[in-house]
Amino acid sequence: MIDIATLQAALLGYQAQHGQIVVKVEELRRQLGKTRGTGSIPTPFRARRVLSAAARERIAAAQRKRWAEYRAKPGRKSGGAKASARKAVSPKVRQKRIAALAKARVAKAQKKTAAATA
Repeated sequence: MIDIATLQAALLGYQAQHGQIVVKVEELRRQLGKTRGTGSIPTPFRARRVLSAAARERIAAAQRKRWAEYRAKPGRKSGGAKASARKAVSPKVRQKRIAALAKARVAKAQKKTAAATA
């Protein structure tokens, strides 16, 4: 078994080495920052590229064109997938549903007032 004194000495040694390595890494980063070159070593916090307004407009126009072509394909229903997934409801069934909803709302309102007065 390794005693605690040996482990503490090893820890101190590794911490000293870590400190030296951190100093060397900072020195290298400082040197890389001064060159301003596009070297083969990527910097970890590179700034995002900024697109001009004209470039964004070109990209948007191309996307609109792609969507227009997609929507213009024959055999495709307009309104998207959600509209095509629903079944058509007859006017008679729709009126029944509206009446049932109105009845449920009245019952809920009566229950609420009964609870408030009690």
